[in-house]
Amino acid sequence: MSTESRSLVVDRPGCHRLVLGPRPEPGPGEARVRVAAAGICMSDRELHDGHRDAAYVRYPVVPGHEWAGTVEAVGAGVDEGLVGRRTVAEGFRACGRCERCRHGETSLCTAGYDETGFTRPGAFADHVVVPARLLHPLADDADLRAAALLEPAAVTAAAVRAGAPEPGERVAVLGAGTLGLLAVQLLAAFSPAELTVIDPRRERASLALDFGASEALVPKEAEEVRGRYDLVVETAGAPSTAADACLLARRGGRVVLTGMFTPGAVGIDPVHLSLSQLTVRSVFGAPSAAWSYAVRAFTAGLLDPAPLITHEFPLERFADAVALVGAGGPETGKVLLRP
Repeated sequence: MSTESRSLVVDRPGCHRLVLGPRPEPGPGEARVRVAAAGICMSDRELHDGHRDAAYVRYPVVPGHEWAGTVEAVGAGVDEGLVGRRTVAEGFRACGRCERCRHGETSLCTAGYDETGFTRPGAFADHVVVPARLLHPLADDADLRAAALLEPAAVTAAAVRAGAPEPGERVAVLGAGTLGLLAVQLLAAFSPAELTVIDPRRERASLALDFGASEALVPKEAEEVRGRYDLVVETAGAPSTAADACLLARRGGRVVLTGMFTPGAVGIDPVHLSLSQLTVRSVFGAPSAAWSYAVRAFTAGLLDPAPLITHEFPLERFADAVALVGAGGPETGKVLLRP
């Protein structure tokens, strides 16, 4: 086994390098995982380009918060039976002691933001070291390529749990990106009467039909179905989609926002919100329970992220890979790095 390991370091916005150094060793309570695949999302692109809020990144950093791999070694105090197990891991380094953590809301930890791939070394590398308590072991035959998408799937699971869908309801999903298509798969398992996906890219919206949606619309067409849906899950983070989601919901309906909005996004009309008696929830990241939910759905075959993957690159081609993310091409789905 080699004692060296490669990692992709972003020293500062727009400046990255591939580094060969000593293989990281797990300390007490930690595990070293050999990375099989790591997904690139818009937050990684923002980190690389320097557009991520300074409170949520610490340069220099090895990015990579969406990943899967195999446990290679463990530190003191960790069950050695984990060695050889396929796994994913939560990204938030929640303290586990504050009031919110004790309540199970680990994504709201009050100890301060700390996340693998943003403030701690991530998985754009041959190896990643994480606290063993954050691991979610997978089945022995799990597809690690597909499992790399369990991080966005956990975020989607948090949204579905917040939305509390029931069989026979009318459900809409705004956005047919990674989060949107994963949401379709999870929501389809509740047997909705209708499952409508809305995206300005008709090709992406239509792709949702293969994932369990009953209807695919572009925004202009969606104007005709405002006020129809029991549950609306927003995943796009576009300037108008929070407001649009509330207009799609029926009176007394539920709206869950998962998109990462930028300053200048259109606000939700408080008059409409009040008169329609809407319940609006937001999701940022995923608590431990949502991770467990996503892993169970993946293991049971209710969630299959593999068809979302369209491009795979080695670490050496990170520049090509990150350039694809957010470029807007309908043919580009999930982009992976394969160390």
